[in-house]
Amino acid sequence: MKRKLISLITFLIVATILGACSNYKFKATTDYKIEDFEMVDHRGETVSLESLKGKPWLAMFIFTSCTTVCQPMTFNMSEIQKELIERGVEDYNIVGFSVDPTIDTPEKLSEYLGHFEVPDESKWHLLTGYSQAYIEQFGLNSFKAYVKKPAEGDQVMHGTTFYLVDENGIAVKNYSGISSDQEVPYETIAIDMETLIEEILEK
Repeated sequence: MKRKLISLITFLIVATILGACSNYKFKATTDYKIEDFEMVDHRGETVSLESLKGKPWLAMFIFTSCTTVCQPMTFNMSEIQKELIERGVEDYNIVGFSVDPTIDTPEKLSEYLGHFEVPDESKWHLLTGYSQAYIEQFGLNSFKAYVKKPAEGDQVMHGTTFYLVDENGIAVKNYSGISSDQEVPYETIAIDMETLIEEILEK
């Protein structure tokens, strides 16, 4: 009798967890409209807001000569991709905007990405091909993100946020991109991406 009771309790707990997961609905917390853009990625291919539409994407701001946060952010993004692959999620892109475009050529960005164990490089677009003034204004206008290259030195000031952009080019949620007071929510980001894609397919 005791064994049957334990089995029943276990079943109810599992059913509750599965039910909660299946009923999870994505909820947007931001509404940032991304400005139209046309840039060049680390493969030398043209990428635009229009070409990214139809699939959600994760965005971040990085640069190759960064000595602090960029490498941890890129590593964390690759870990998120591992979560997505484990969940069988396929219809997405990962976009990294260089905040040091005069230095970051496509070749440099490609070399930079090569230092990381990226599970599926085909979904990544590290972007450049614009002026410093442009990316500083673009970051502010599109993502409410501060980007500034000081007059002296080679370290660009920028945020460490990851952004989830929906299939229409609207940044609908953001997350911590590095571990600090708040851990990087790998699983939450993957679930949000998966749920957003499922809701797109249901429309």
